[in-house]
Amino acid sequence: MKIKVIKLTESAQLPAYEHAGDSGMDLRAIAAQQILPGQTALIPTGLAIELPANTEAQVRPRSGLALKHSITVLNTPGTVDAGYRGEIAVILINHGKQSFQIEPGMRIAQMVIVPVIRAEIELVNTLSKSNRGEGGFGSTGL
Repeated sequence: MKIKVIKLTESAQLPAYEHAGDSGMDLRAIAAQQILPGQTALIPTGLAIELPANTEAQVRPRSGLALKHSITVLNTPGTVDAGYRGEIAVILINHGKQSFQIEPGMRIAQMVIVPVIRAEIELVNTLSKSNRGEGGFGSTGL
């Protein structure tokens, strides 16, 4: 599968897999920005993409940023729809106690390309029975 990419600024870096077999491509920041504790920031990547029909790009946190700095993608996974042609930007939140400095070129998130199944909605009066039934929100224990 090929993903068409436009660099909206010269400093933008193409998404890339860090290791063979990785499912996510790293997305990188194009500008410096500080994220204070509890603050949310929209971090631009300087990239726009064209996805094949029936796919989406999911923007997910990087585990190292989450573990070491409490930085994560706020709306994880963020969705880039196949029809979107604007700049990819990442909503990061700082759940930590220290400010965090984003630098140009820093890997801020990962992007995973996945298939999309479009469902047909059918209004009915009843649903079939299942073993679980209506149990939810911890009903199966810890």
